Amino acid sequence: MSEVKKIATRESYGNALVELGKKHENLVVLDADLAGATKTGTFKKAFPERHIDCGIAECNMMGIAAGLSTTGKVPFASTFAMFASGRAFEQVRNSIGYPHMNVKIGATHAGISVGEDGASHQCNEDLALMRTIPGMVVINPSDDIEAKAAVEAAFEHDGPVYLRFGRLAVPVINTNPDYKFELGKGIVLREGTDVTIIATGLCVSGALEAAEMLAKDGVSAKVINIHTIKPLDEDLVVEAAKATGKVVTVEEHSVIGGLGSAVCDALCAKAPTPVLKIGIQDVFGESGTAAALIEKYKLDGKGIYEQVKAWL
Repeated sequence: MSEVKKIATRESYGNALVELGKKHENLVVLDADLAGATKTGTFKKAFPERHIDCGIAECNMMGIAAGLSTTGKVPFASTFAMFASGRAFEQVRNSIGYPHMNVKIGATHAGISVGEDGASHQCNEDLALMRTIPGMVVINPSDDIEAKAAVEAAFEHDGPVYLRFGRLAVPVINTNPDYKFELGKGIVLREGTDVTIIATGLCVSGALEAAEMLAKDGVSAKVINIHTIKPLDEDLVVEAAKATGKVVTVEEHSVIGGLGSAVCDALCAKAPTPVLKIGIQDVFGESGTAAALIEKYKLDGKGIYEQVKAWL
């Protein structure tokens, strides 16, 4: 069997910006002294006149992006997730969200897979923070193909968008020729009858692995990829919950306020269903290799499988 291709979604982000930049002269990119890490340096090399390094001043960068959007530009403000959603939250809320500016936030190095950078940089709260801002679209792509499609969809969308990307290279899974990215629409990757596993971002590939393991135990698991956390595809979530009677959510994010909470909000209102939330269980991360941390926090295929099996 050939080895599965792996690409970090931050790489996808940089490459997608270049391709979009060739088509749209109003696209501009801002970064906060992290062009090499966020991969916006790729865009800077191709279009130096449309790249602005704002220095280590993320809050100011968000204000600049908001201002540029009023002139007809479509700015992508890029930095680590911890800084984009945490440090600059007030500016994102008041300067971008409140006036509903057409600003796209490219947040890289999200989740515990930042690895050795440790708890201070492992942002497991960004989806929760961005979900609370009215009118903010929140996207967490699962692989290279989806990340590139998400960047293009964000550009086409009129309004603020938060895009979450990772540092770790992840398997390319959306190779189906019929694959289509649509904001607010989930994708069924595997049919099942006993339980529904709803995953996002890095955890989608792990959810598929877990489903394979469960099948060997006679458990039929439906797997859904939710790339858009907000607006959530509530119709698909409710339909799946009614069909299987049990739901598991999986995310490289705190179980408080992210995908799990969004799914529970929808089901509580429309189809009360038992839900197991797999993710970071209200703790800070720690320093270690990305692979070791994902295994320790049970976000890999084996860890997801064990938690689902025990719950069932």
